[in-house]
Order: sequence, then C-alpha cells, then structure tokens
Amino acid sequence: MGFLNGKTALVTGSTSGIGEACAKAYASEGANIVLNGFGDAAEIEKLRAGIESDHGVKAVYSDADLTNPEKIGEMVTLALDTFGAVDILHNNAGVQHVDPIEEFPVDKWDLIIGLNLSSSFHTTRLLMKQMKERKWGRLIFTASAHALVASPYKAAYVAAKHGIAGLTKVLALEGAEHGVTANAICPGYVWTPLVEHQIPDTMKARNMTREEVINDVILDAQPTKKFVTVEQVAAIALFLASDKAENVNGSLQVVDGGWTAQ
Repeated sequence: MGFLNGKTALVTGSTSGIGEACAKAYASEGANIVLNGFGDAAEIEKLRAGIESDHGVKAVYSDADLTNPEKIGEMVTLALDTFGAVDILHNNAGVQHVDPIEEFPVDKWDLIIGLNLSSSFHTTRLLMKQMKERKWGRLIFTASAHALVASPYKAAYVAAKHGIAGLTKVLALEGAEHGVTANAICPGYVWTPLVEHQIPDTMKARNMTREEVINDVILDAQPTKKFVTVEQVAAIALFLASDKAENVNGSLQVVDGGWTAQ
C-alpha cells in the first residue's frame, strides 16, 4: 500500500525520458497511470503493461497530440471515464529546437510554444475544477533551468519554460485554499532523447563537434559536470505528490548541479 494508493496520475510525454520515470515512480506508490506520448506502438504497450504488472495498478494510454486542444480534451475524458478523477497532473511533454533568432523557423516556434506551454494551460483548465471540488490535487510541471536563465539559440524553449514558471505561480495561488498545489521542477541537462536530439542542431549552430557540444556547451553549464538523471527528477516529483509537500506551493524545484547558482 503506497501513499498514492487509489489516486490517479496523468503524465504527459511519458513514453520516454523524464515522463516515463515519473509515471513509474507514481505507480510504485500505488497510483493508477494515464500515459501519453508518441513512439513505437509495441514499445508503448510493453511500457503500459509493465507498469500494471510491476506495481499492481491500472494504466491506460492516450496518443493525444498535445498541440491540439480537442485531442487534449479527449485524453482528459479518457482519464476521467476510466478512473473517475485525476489527482496528479504532471505536465511534462516538451520538444526543443536550436537556431539563431533570425533563422528560427516560425513553425518550430509555434510547435514549441504549443507543446511546451499552451498544452499545460489546456490540461490544467480541464482538470482544476475537479481537483478543487475534491479538496486535493497536485499540479506538477517539468520546467527547466531555462525557466530561470537563458541560453542562446533557444528562443522558443526559454520563452516557454519561463512561461511555465509564471503559470505555476498563478496556479499555486488559485489552488491554495482548495488543497491543490502547483510546483515546477527545473532540471539542468538530463540525458534524455530530447537532449540527445538537440546535439546535431547545436553542432550546426555553434560550428562544433559532438564532443565539444557535450563537454563545452552542455556540461559546461553544470558545475558538477554530471548529467541529471531521470530518477533524480522523478524522486522530486514523487515528493511533490506527497502529503509531506502540502505546503510546498508555487516553488521552482531546481536540480541542475549548481548551474543557476552561478
């Protein structure tokens, strides 16, 4: 019997990386899971079934495109029809693109703002009322160190993550008297497909080799010279979902190896 037994967590972008680790962490404490994301259908089914068998919970999957508000509504309906409520909403889905502003593709800007920022508005607006009515809810956002500081060539991503920081604080105030907390986790560089896939773009933008990007750009930002792990992020998420964190509200939980301390 975990401390989340009987509760339900909806985690966007949970078919890999940070989202997958967080979904598994919530399940390990007894939460039913709504998975969301893209990927190979067989691998996603293996993940969904594995969560059920490993943790004795129920897990369902939605392939909702989070840039489409109508599809987000269908995902929320699936969650509520299946489980009756969503207790933990973890807005994690994200994408990245690296280019100087004068070369930044408009479609990439729209995609990143839509997925990394606007989708969190849409999921939350559809689920906040039922959390307030039940006097318990956890809104958790995967932000970034880029919610606090900037890097060149990442206009859309930095803008979106700064937006998530502001949205988190607004929701913390709106939910405070209703047992609903809102917090954002701000990791430094985590070794995930998102980071791995931006290396070629950074190589091009900065005219660097792969090794130079990893050592002189990515890990240069983190004094520990170590990547954050998905398990470390998931541990913070699990704490924020607990009753021990009921007075942690509106916070930006930094796990960046000292990056933003500089």
